[in-house]
Formats: sequence, structure tokens, C-alpha cells
Amino acid sequence: MTRPPTLPTSLLALAVLALSLAVAAPAAAEVRLGSNVRIGGHDASNQRFDRRNRGAYRVYDGRPRSPGCSWHADGRGGRVKICHLQRIRRR
Repeated sequence: MTRPPTLPTSLLALAVLALSLAVAAPAAAEVRLGSNVRIGGHDASNQRFDRRNRGAYRVYDGRPRSPGCSWHADGRGGRVKICHLQRIRRR
């Protein structure tokens, strides 16, 4: 025969459950690129990305097949800025 759980045990179990749900919830993050930000030697200053507007920068050592940046739908109601950039070597 098992004993019913006591109040402190129930509160502890409830706290563990609440903590695990809080940690597992998705974070609402936003990335803001400030001034003088460079990606692969290219200027990427003053841009803002969040869950609806995302950015994907691909940097190539050689010349990319389709250079430049363009916006594409991501299929989830948002859009993605995809940039194919050639690395700029600074000496």
C-alpha cells in the first residue's frame, strides 16, 4: 500500500515541472548588428533580425555562383535574407 504524497513533496514536484517548462519554452530573441560590423570583410552594419526576419550569410573563399543578397520566403510566414559573399582579404 502506497502513501499519498505530502504537501512539501507535491510543491517540489510542481516547482520542478514549472522550471522545466520555463526552460523548454522558446526564447524571443532579436539580433541587432550595430555600427562597423563586418562579415567576411563586407559591411553588415545596422541590421536587425528576429524570428520573422532572419539572415543567412554564406562567405566563400572563391567567387560565389550567385553573388549578393536577396530576400526569400521561409515557408513559415517569415522571410530570410540570404547573402552569398566573397571573402575580402585584408593585408
